[in-house]
Amino acid sequence: MSETIALVLAAGKGKRLPGDVPKQYRDLAGAPVLRRALDAFARHARIDAVRVVFDPADALPYARATEGLALLDPVPGGAERQDSVRRGLESLEARRPARVLIHDGARPFPDERLIDRLIDALDAAPGAIAAIPVVDTLWRAGDDGAETLVPRQGLWRAQTPQAFRYADILAAHRAAAGLKLTDDAAVARHAGLRVSLVMAGEENFKITTESDLSRAARALARTDIRTGTGFDVHKFGPGDGVWLCGVRVPHDATLDGHSDADVGIHALVDALLGAIGAADIGAHFPPTDPRWKGAASDRFLAHAAALVRERGGEIRHVDVTLICERPKVGPHREAMRAALARILDIDVARVSVKATTTEGLGFAGRREGIAAQAAATVALP
Repeated sequence: MSETIALVLAAGKGKRLPGDVPKQYRDLAGAPVLRRALDAFARHARIDAVRVVFDPADALPYARATEGLALLDPVPGGAERQDSVRRGLESLEARRPARVLIHDGARPFPDERLIDRLIDALDAAPGAIAAIPVVDTLWRAGDDGAETLVPRQGLWRAQTPQAFRYADILAAHRAAAGLKLTDDAAVARHAGLRVSLVMAGEENFKITTESDLSRAARALARTDIRTGTGFDVHKFGPGDGVWLCGVRVPHDATLDGHSDADVGIHALVDALLGAIGAADIGAHFPPTDPRWKGAASDRFLAHAAALVRERGGEIRHVDVTLICERPKVGPHREAMRAALARILDIDVARVSVKATTTEGLGFAGRREGIAAQAAATVALP
């Protein structure tokens, strides 16, 4: 099958973090660490299934951590991490997925776009790992302290998820049984597989100590969810098509405006700007400025998205409603969602486009123009 399956490892005991339960089951702002990792994969549009490798002795905390999630049945792990991964991979043989992402359950914040980049990287290589370039000076310790300076050029810190073509990594793990290699990229390289490096972020850290747990709780506590709304309207003029949500739709008229008059994007720009308190589209792109004459509205939307990210924010969801009698939006809806997702650099599952009429009432009912309203949900630190 052409499936992508996430294999999440939760069989370890995490001896460096004290407590009565393993670290993956410790509470993190009201939910177990493992639950937060699983949520990220379970809601991702390109992950078809999720399986956990666990210790059956932890059946009760596992049941609590996974309650309500649609997961494959868990499988028991082995004595070493490498054994657990191999058992998890072998448990998927009947499904024969095309791709598998292997993730440590003690990393609660795998990013949606990182998962996308890892999956995409498998088009060019049999393996791809999340990693960060080393920026600190490195010393090798001796008996009296710092002894040898280690050049950091070309060094990366590996994280998870690590993504592989399923058949390749299964064969590699079977061939490496008993070697106790440190991660799945090492197993892949031992088998001669090429592994690409995919840029990750510091927020994708692993819970190892109490200070890590506190850091994760602080990160969650700083999340500020904002909602913005926008509204726009443009009248029809002579022409043969209209721009709606980044897609040109054939029609017996066009929309009048200083730019390309994409009413859906204009409403969405105002929604994003409103969510971060950054005025409105006219303040950023004045209609009196000749630079924006006939400009493509995707530039305005990309600018609003960049402002959100400059403030450390994340676009969680956007929703656009187009209000018109004609043209018909339904045949173009998925293309519009894809266009908005591309411009915003978010998953298409986070984009909604709808259409309605005014039952023949008002200017839209008289087919004099199109209106749009939009809502945007943004998470800020």
